[in-house]
Amino acid sequence: MNRFRRTAVIIIVIEILLIVLSNVLILFVENKSNGMSKVEAKRIAKRLETEPIENINIDDYDSIIRVEKMEQGDVVNNDYIVALKGDDVYRIEYKTKSTNRPLLVLNICLGLMLIVTLAILIYIYKKIIKPFNNMTAMTVDLAKGNLTTPIKQEKSKFFGKFIWGMDMLRENLEDSKKKELEYQKEKKTLVLSLSHDIKTPLSAIELYTKALKDGLYETDEKKKEALEGILKNTDEIKRYAGEISKISREDFMDLSVNVGEVYIDDVINKIEAYYSDKLSVIHTEFSVAEHSNCLLHCDADRLVEVLQNFMENAIKYGDGKSIKIFFEEEEDCKLICVENSGQAPDETDMQNIFDSFYRGKNTKDIQGSGLGLYICKHLMQKMDGDVYATAKEDGFVAVAVVKMA
Repeated sequence: MNRFRRTAVIIIVIEILLIVLSNVLILFVENKSNGMSKVEAKRIAKRLETEPIENINIDDYDSIIRVEKMEQGDVVNNDYIVALKGDDVYRIEYKTKSTNRPLLVLNICLGLMLIVTLAILIYIYKKIIKPFNNMTAMTVDLAKGNLTTPIKQEKSKFFGKFIWGMDMLRENLEDSKKKELEYQKEKKTLVLSLSHDIKTPLSAIELYTKALKDGLYETDEKKKEALEGILKNTDEIKRYAGEISKISREDFMDLSVNVGEVYIDDVINKIEAYYSDKLSVIHTEFSVAEHSNCLLHCDADRLVEVLQNFMENAIKYGDGKSIKIFFEEEEDCKLICVENSGQAPDETDMQNIFDSFYRGKNTKDIQGSGLGLYICKHLMQKMDGDVYATAKEDGFVAVAVVKMA
């Protein structure tokens, strides 16, 4: 803000200096012109000393109005000089350039320009600089984790939507923070509860094991009962572990989906615009097959997310030669297929490829979590669609099944 103020002051000072300089130059030029007029009048006065007045033609002089004998009581409205010729007095009138009107017009124009400049600077300060400074403070607060204070709405057409979006982001971050705190609380409670509950079957297993080790059970029937007890308590521990896995997974997969109607081109154009440049850099051939621009029943952003995941997998696990997107139809669904060239996954990988945390045999030395395709499947199912994959001799195809509107 201080820099803007300094810049504004410099602009105003420069404009004021230009106004002063313009006035000085105009006055200088006009004074010089008036001086030349007076010089011509003096030349005529010099000639009158040796020549009769009849020899002087005023048409030869641009600034001379008249030359005549001066009588007592004459009223003269123009500037003039006096020349003596014997006992006679002659008046030589000449033009002078009036600077009042042009100078007034110039100063009015320059003054209006100064006022317009001031108005523009004030507008920029109020509508751009001040809201921008408020946004700077706002982003600092968000970075510090201050998510509870609502962001003041700004009616500026420059930043109004941006600030509205930032306030939505703040609300989402605040909700996420609350959910995270609640989840951590529930997680700790669950861990404490399960750690207490697991102690019972663990103690029982420990007792059965120790008894078997020490040979306390003499008959086969007793040993069988002990083994059954161990198996029963082992199943109990497995159940507790399954509950932990289920709760963790449900919390992790709490993804929001807003289903509506969207044209397929709105989705495909985003994918094509992003990956055309990216794949050209790594010299991978990329093509999108021709298709009709039909209406889909889905969440556009989530479908883009699914297709981006398909594309990233095709880049990471393909051989880098080619990737193509093509389309098929099945009953009331549109199939969006992403195919990459390269070695296809084996049968085991194909059966488990959409499972959580599963990574195929071809993922060695490639970073990943094994959740991408699992999330894709979850999202598509929430949109009443589905995903599946097929292997080819020279590639792999991931398919998103989307309902048509």
